[in-house]
Amino acid sequence: MLRLHDLLIRLPALVLIPALVVGCAQVWNDPYPSDESAENILYSAFTNRPKHLDPVQSYSSDEATFLYQIYEPPLQYHYLKRPYALIPGTATSMPKVLRFGADGQSLAASAPNSAVDYSIYEVSIKPGILFQPHPAFATTPSGAPAYFPIDETTLASADSLGDFQHTGTRELVADDYIYQLKRLAHPGLHSPILELMSGYIPGLKRLHESLAEVAKANPDGWLDLREYELPGVERVDRYTYRIRVEGAYPQLLYWMSMPFFAPIPWEVDRFFAQPGMAEKNFTLDWWPVGTGPFMLVENDPNARMVLARNPNFRGETYPCEGDPEDVAAGLVKDCGKAIPFIDRAVFTREKESIPYWTKFLQGYYDASGVSSDNFDQAVQMGAEGEIGLSDDMKDKGIELMTSVAPSTMYMGFNMLDPVVGGSSEAARKLRLAISIAIDQEEFISVFLNGRGTAGMNPIPPGIFGAETGEAGINPYVYDWKDGQAVRKPVSEAKQLLREAGYPNGRDAKTGEPLVVYLDTTTGGFGEKAYSDWLLKQFRKIDVQLVVRSTDWNRFQDKLRKGSAQLFFLGWNADYPDPENFMFLLHGPQSRVETQGENAANYKNDRFDALFEQMKAMRDGPERLAILREMNRIIQHDAPWVYAFHPKSYVLQHAWVENRKPGQIIRNTLKYQRIDVEERARLRAQWNQPAMWPLVLLGALVLLFAWPAWRRYRAHETATAHTPGGLR
Repeated sequence: MLRLHDLLIRLPALVLIPALVVGCAQVWNDPYPSDESAENILYSAFTNRPKHLDPVQSYSSDEATFLYQIYEPPLQYHYLKRPYALIPGTATSMPKVLRFGADGQSLAASAPNSAVDYSIYEVSIKPGILFQPHPAFATTPSGAPAYFPIDETTLASADSLGDFQHTGTRELVADDYIYQLKRLAHPGLHSPILELMSGYIPGLKRLHESLAEVAKANPDGWLDLREYELPGVERVDRYTYRIRVEGAYPQLLYWMSMPFFAPIPWEVDRFFAQPGMAEKNFTLDWWPVGTGPFMLVENDPNARMVLARNPNFRGETYPCEGDPEDVAAGLVKDCGKAIPFIDRAVFTREKESIPYWTKFLQGYYDASGVSSDNFDQAVQMGAEGEIGLSDDMKDKGIELMTSVAPSTMYMGFNMLDPVVGGSSEAARKLRLAISIAIDQEEFISVFLNGRGTAGMNPIPPGIFGAETGEAGINPYVYDWKDGQAVRKPVSEAKQLLREAGYPNGRDAKTGEPLVVYLDTTTGGFGEKAYSDWLLKQFRKIDVQLVVRSTDWNRFQDKLRKGSAQLFFLGWNADYPDPENFMFLLHGPQSRVETQGENAANYKNDRFDALFEQMKAMRDGPERLAILREMNRIIQHDAPWVYAFHPKSYVLQHAWVENRKPGQIIRNTLKYQRIDVEERARLRAQWNQPAMWPLVLLGALVLLFAWPAWRRYRAHETATAHTPGGLR
């Protein structure tokens, strides 16, 4: 048993030894396993859990982070070229496009779109491409499927795909792309692009109806889509297929770069359709299966998701072409080298921005966005308004990348509403008065730290049809003065309000104050700071605003029913074409009438006719003239308050290479490189444990223990010289 004087002697050592151990061991606050420190891993974070990883259903940026690394559509975007340029992915070359007239005769490429009755897109796939290892492809020695039908014991013992002992693979063929196109019509999958594609691909709508009848009769059965015909899609040979499109629709090439057009093997569909699979999250919505450079090996969407290098990846090389600034930035120095460069990507869910930011500064995340909370710590504004990094960021070697996102954020008016909607002159002037009163420049400055540009029309910068200078302004909201757009004064907004029948914000007939309602979601304009700012904007023209905040599902329900009056929404480009933004105001895509993306339910016959004319045209002067007319129509009618186009600010550590902003390009992980040794060195340097508290604690222990030890020694000495003390 430890005696008192032994304890007092050893106590300082007991306090200081753990400090020395901590100082010699792994970095004390490292959130990752110690055996990962030397591995070629990229570390990132995500905030919102992905809901769909099935490529036929997924349609959000949170999901795209993962899907585009796993699936390979026939086309992709060149990583470095701007403007964005499509190039082959799994395809041997760009699709062969044939156009035909009503008589079935082939048309020249220069023929007007109005003469095109239908088009044929022929796609040829590179031979030898293999799917990732997967139990759906596993076979027994006799060649039978190893896990079909699956026995209950095997299924009961499996919690992830890694628990299946056997895997296999097979070659990618044209039938896999055809199978996925048929899945667009699957009644149980609810693809968000079914309605759109049904207007172009013959037979897709009819296939959906036929499959719905079959599924109703046999709700628990697997739909083997190989048994059903899709007239608009044809298999030519093992590696070639054709898609027929009604009329001319050049945007189909953009869709061919998206997961909706990625391949799905029928064996995987059958494997996941077995009884008991869905109950254990064995579905394509949870475990995607592709031919891309990475595969999902860990899926806990509430905590952590991990992508690992696909050992069967076909191989690809880093691009050699780039803009002059790409060369200067070192973005082409890996020209011709095999990709991907990293072995794994670990994504950790961070629900709050502060821990995300703190871990980035500690080096535990390789890149980070810049939120309003940490903007001042990361970015500084120059005297001329130029953007630069703060000294703290520069000292860490952190780099800043900025770009204007191909996105539009807008406040919309419900054109079906009896107060703010309709085509009357009074309602139009009311909408314009509100549009002038809401100072978007102030909003961008106050809430976004200047990270955005005020919108004049739906088309964001960088997309054909977006114009700068005087030709690009909204003349109903802005004046052009001294070489720049200047928002019209509030006095003009008040005059428009009087002309609309609301002098001083009151109904001229009843004398009642004008009350306008904005529906929003919790965390959006429902936040107090945003709400207070908006109330202030409406008070400038003596209009009362009521902000009605609700959850996302209820908000969407209001939009579907047309019960919202004003609302705030945004749209990120699917592909770099003005059609992808102008369709947000296309009458036939009204949210109430067709559940389309026209949430304002705006309808203008002239605008709709011009949209149909413009959507399939090639970029050029004629298309630009049509877009200008379309912009003038909607600027005059004011179905939106043209809010802003956000700017993207991304920070990355110096050990991260080959990152270039480009939100339309999403399969970016394969191009990125990590200097693992430099990261480990800087992490250790930035995360040295603070030893002084332990040293101070040890000193305090000595200080307080010393008198007790002296009294103990004195007592021992005294008792040692008395008879009673003899031993």
